[in-house]
Parts: sequence; structure tokens; C-alpha cells
Amino acid sequence: MLVENVMTPTEKLIQTSPMSTVRSALKLMKENKVRSVIVEKNDENGAYGLVTFKNILQSIVAEDGDIDLLNVYDIAVMPAVSVSGKLAVQYAAKMMVNSSIKRLLVIDNNELLGILTMSDIIEVLMESVEEL
Repeated sequence: MLVENVMTPTEKLIQTSPMSTVRSALKLMKENKVRSVIVEKNDENGAYGLVTFKNILQSIVAEDGDIDLLNVYDIAVMPAVSVSGKLAVQYAAKMMVNSSIKRLLVIDNNELLGILTMSDIIEVLMESVEEL
């Protein structure tokens, strides 16, 4: 099974500008009940990023940051760790486990196709168990 068959497609993802405030990113996360937001690339040759609750906690709590003064760009993981949609899910899962990463962007030709999360992989595993 390929990553592109398991991932959450771009249409369902929440994205924000790198220049948005951290407060606006948190608001997007709350409104959409998600734990991460994709950071759009600055230009066609730029990199996509990812902001998670963990990034926000690290920058706000640990470093006494201000969610109104910090931009998403300041705290995002950029470039985000990514894989191709044509990669077998087992390799993406191994990469996630070995690197302690919960989310991978799915990018081909520097264009965002979706996101692969641990939950996506577990859901497929659960379905295969139910079929037995």
C-alpha cells in the first residue's frame, strides 16, 4: 500500500501563511479540531512547514514567547519532514517510528499532496484487523 492511498489529502488540510501570528494558528487549530497546521511556502521554490501543539508549547511556555508577537514562521518546522506519495506506507511508518515523528507531509515535485499521520496508519491497520 502506498502513502498516497492512506494520507489525508490537501483539500482537507488547514494551511496558514508563514507571517500569521501564532495566536491565529492556534485559533485555526481550535476551530478545525486539528493538532497541526501546514505552513504555506513563500514562493514556488520555497518549503512547506508544519506547526504543531508541541512547537507552540515550546516557544510560548518554555521560552516565554508572546503568541501575538511571534509569527508562525518563527516556530514552524521548515522545511517539514516529507515523503513521496509513491512510497510504501511501511517505510513511512518506519521513518516515523525511528525519528519519533507523528506527521509527515506528502510532497511530490515540491507540491503538497497531503499529510500522513500515525492515526492514518493505525486506521488502516485497524481495518485490516477487522477483515480477519
